[in-house]
Amino acid sequence: MKKSNMKTLKYLNSYDAKLQAQIQMLIEQDKLGDYLLSHYKDTHNYTSDKSLYTYVMEVKNEHMKSSSPVAKVMYDTKIRDVSAALGTHTFVSRVQGAKLKAKHEIRISHVFKNMPEAFLKMIVTHELAHLKVKEHNKAFYKLCTYIEPDYHQFEFDLRVYLTYKDLFGALYTKKSN
Repeated sequence: MKKSNMKTLKYLNSYDAKLQAQIQMLIEQDKLGDYLLSHYKDTHNYTSDKSLYTYVMEVKNEHMKSSSPVAKVMYDTKIRDVSAALGTHTFVSRVQGAKLKAKHEIRISHVFKNMPEAFLKMIVTHELAHLKVKEHNKAFYKLCTYIEPDYHQFEFDLRVYLTYKDLFGALYTKKSN
């Protein structure tokens, strides 16, 4: 892989060189958008913080009923550098009177408002898995694939989309209500 391509494929640099070469070929043939649209045609409808919270709680209750409760879920416009983070899971402790109250919060980058549901589910799965496993280790990814069996494919394709977005702009546009 040429050094100039390494920056272009920054979201894919941990993947096999053959996969990177295939993506580079799609870029050069102007077919990367076609690849994405053939797998992920439509965006989801969870565009408000309220609908996002409902969606996250449905996923959590289906796969992780006994895990810690989630107090807040929201889209976060402050998560701008998607190469650093796509979402965050925080454990907030506050003193209320003589008691220490602890709450879990999930914040997801606002770029997920206009993406296919599979990409949203991947990041929701990732952040929910942090309720039980803090580190990105084997147990963490096993939990991710328990929640979403296609987790790794969705993560790869999300990284392909982020590459596309950096090169050509957004592929998915806002739905009209």
